[in-house]
Amino acid sequence: MSSKTSENDTSSGKKDGDGIGRFFLRPFFLSFTIGIPFCVFKLLFGITAIRVATPEDLFLTISGGMIIIWALTDLMMNAGRSVLDILHRQAPFEFCIIAQFGLIFHKPKVFLAIDTFLTFGIICSMLWLGWITKLTLFETYLWYAATTMNLISLSLVSVHHEIRTDRAR
Repeated sequence: MSSKTSENDTSSGKKDGDGIGRFFLRPFFLSFTIGIPFCVFKLLFGITAIRVATPEDLFLTISGGMIIIWALTDLMMNAGRSVLDILHRQAPFEFCIIAQFGLIFHKPKVFLAIDTFLTFGIICSMLWLGWITKLTLFETYLWYAATTMNLISLSLVSVHHEIRTDRAR
């Protein structure tokens, strides 16, 4: 990666010799463990919304289609960020369309947090509406994989942080 820091750089700028910590901040890791799983949650929510919609429920069908487009756009952006990171190139775009929109206000991280909030709402909706039971077997395994990737990475980062904090004492 470039040594200069940009406004959409996810690193803290610290050069403390913590290779694992820097890896956890790389766009590849963030996309693979957060962004892409979030895209899976959004995609499955959109598909399920269309699946449960009745023929008269045009709102749910259109909303489901828009969520699918949102998910696929974010998926392309996360894949692009990952590829560019592997090639050690700076991405000229954000991790998701909402954060990209946040560039207008010079606040992409705030808008990324909004995207995270909305995705957590999607996850909760899938559970509380009972739509999780509407997934096909393949979709269920996609949901499991996305959940596992997201939670395991969160716990790894948390363990790493606690070890670093403990060493500093």
